[in-house]
Parts: sequence; structure tokens; C-alpha cells
Amino acid sequence: MTGFPVSMRALIEGFSRMPGIGPKSAQRLAFYILRSSKAEAEALSKAILKVKDSVKSCGACNNLSDDDICEICKSASRNKALLCVVEEPNDVITIERAGFFHGLYHVLLGSLSPLDGIGPQDLKIRELLERVKKEKFKEIIIATDFNSEGEATALYLFKVLKNCGARLTRVAYGIPVGGDLQYADQATIIKAFEGRREASK
Repeated sequence: MTGFPVSMRALIEGFSRMPGIGPKSAQRLAFYILRSSKAEAEALSKAILKVKDSVKSCGACNNLSDDDICEICKSASRNKALLCVVEEPNDVITIERAGFFHGLYHVLLGSLSPLDGIGPQDLKIRELLERVKKEKFKEIIIATDFNSEGEATALYLFKVLKNCGARLTRVAYGIPVGGDLQYADQATIIKAFEGRREASK
């Protein structure tokens, strides 16, 4: 990156380390910051630091939250008999954006991946089992991704939850094989929930 001042190079390199940001995008972002007012740059800096300081995992579902318990878990309007199990907080945001599901969530914070050394003990599965015993859900919807890791995770969850007393279903129609939930549009998410199937099928 010859021709850039040292401070600009450092900023570009910082942006380049972000997922999905290539060298050209990193340069565009750096120039955007440079052209912004000092007040805008300070506001962005404060927002980044605030996220690092205040955002944590919800103590009930592992979703992102500013408090010990997230807004969804605290809401009196949610259907507490329905639980949707997802891999990441991004998936909660995707499903919420569709405006169709009104139950609760449990975020695993990942998926099973033996090749990467990620087993059940590395996910929030033990916490899920404890929660299911306490809260007595009527239906548990498995909404992991439709790639190999997500499918392996779903099969494992069906196995460990089969005697929990709740109806076990898997989101189905609308999500392509190999697809990630977070990239699906609202209509697809709604179809996936409407077409969910029993775990045994």
C-alpha cells in the first residue's frame, strides 16, 4: 500500500480483516472515514467501543443483549410454548425480520463440525437440555442451516431431545440444501416455518 500515510494503512488493514471486506472495499471505507467530519468519526468510534463494552450473551437464550436477559426473552407477548433453536444470533435477526415467528429462541453459538474439532461440549447444548427440562415447551423447532454442519447438528439435537415431551420439528420447505438461514429472504423464512416437518420424517 505504497502512497498511503501510515495511519491510513493501519485503518485499511483493520477494515481488511473484517469478513467480506476485500482490499478495495477497505480502501473505500477508509476514505469515507477520512472525508467524514470529526464528530461522525467520533460517533462511530464510540459506537464500536460501546458494543464491545455493553453487548453480551443473554443468560437465557444466548442471543445478543445489552442486559442480562434479552428483550425477546423478557417480552410478555412471546409464545413461551414454542422454542426455535438456531446456530447464531444472526439467525434470530433473520427470523425476527420475517415477522412470522413469535416464540422464544435458543442460540447454540455454532454448529457441530468434527473436522474443526467442534463437538457438543463446545455448543450451548447442555444449556438447551436444562432449559427444556425447566420450561416444558410444546414444540421445539430446529432451524439450523441446511449445510453438512447444520444437518449434523439437527440430527444430534433430535437424538438428545427425542424424549423431552415436546413436538420436535425441522424447518423445511424454502431453505435450499447447503443454504444458510441468514441469507434467506422473508418469504422463504415464512415458507420454511410453515412447511416444518416432524423429526421422525
